Amino acid sequence: MEAIKHLSLMELEAGMDYIHQSPKDHGILKMIVRRPADDEREVIERGELDLSEGLIGDNWKRRGSKRRENGSANPEAQITVMNARTIELLAHAEERWPLAGDQLHIDLDLSDDNLPPGTRLSLGSAIIEVSAVPHTGCKKFSARFGVDAMKFVNSPEGKRLHLRGINTKIVQPGIIKVGDTVKKI
Repeated sequence: MEAIKHLSLMELEAGMDYIHQSPKDHGILKMIVRRPADDEREVIERGELDLSEGLIGDNWKRRGSKRRENGSANPEAQITVMNARTIELLAHAEERWPLAGDQLHIDLDLSDDNLPPGTRLSLGSAIIEVSAVPHTGCKKFSARFGVDAMKFVNSPEGKRLHLRGINTKIVQPGIIKVGDTVKKI
């Protein structure tokens, strides 16, 4: 098995122009990833977003949150979204995208300027809303994509662009499919 080469900070920064070209108003849902259990990933073509359960078949609700006093799942972090161009740069191959742990990979500018908290996005028959809860990398992210990847996504520019992704909550349940247009509403 070939070892995965993690990109250096300089190589990652060289990809920034590509990330800056992400669409602003209309993007595409490139991948849906369900996490049925810890460290398990299922790439699916079609999913259902539910107000109380999140992505049906995902462990978001059962897993809960270590950041909440009672350990329950954070309703402001039901669905995590990552910029498809960023994960493409970090992962080298599409089959490694699910390792990031995000449920939705979207070709859309996720920056503060473009998607401030409260912005709603329609995809398929569902609507999600950008949360103010920050989404940052963890030691698993660093192990999977490299220490420089963690520095890249958590740099001041990386945080402004939300290169690690954003947290969202479901405001209208519905069916989503890979290839759906994602629109700011």
